[in-house]
Amino acid sequence: MSKEDFDISELDEFTKELLELAEEKMPNETKKFLQAEGNKLKRLTAKKAKQLVKKKSGNYLKGIRRGKVYKYQGDQTSIRVYNNAPHAHLIEHGHRQVTEDGKEVGFVKGYRVFEKAAKEFEQEYISDCEQFVDDLLEKGLK
Repeated sequence: MSKEDFDISELDEFTKELLELAEEKMPNETKKFLQAEGNKLKRLTAKKAKQLVKKKSGNYLKGIRRGKVYKYQGDQTSIRVYNNAPHAHLIEHGHRQVTEDGKEVGFVKGYRVFEKAAKEFEQEYISDCEQFVDDLLEKGLK
């Protein structure tokens, strides 16, 4: 059989429906799962930050946090990883380099730590979601 014979879009829809069912029927398990995934992403982000940001950066590494589970746009359960350091956006996105008298002398490129960590974590998160759905189905059948 060739790859053209399989349509996996229906499986994706089925997985989404199962995750919605998990949120409705087993909210505690879903919350615990998302918190664990948030912790994994937080650790990966901190590891990436240590690799990418070589210069002294204040409390940038200490400021990496995992948020609470919340409803994103009213219906989707989510969790976020963020940095609460006041200068985190400068390290993440870059900034102008200015002298004391206001003269611009250059631009410091951003490291895009969170973007790179999210991209790296994506496949692991997908496989963890599939495993979570399998576990829910096993619990539901027992």
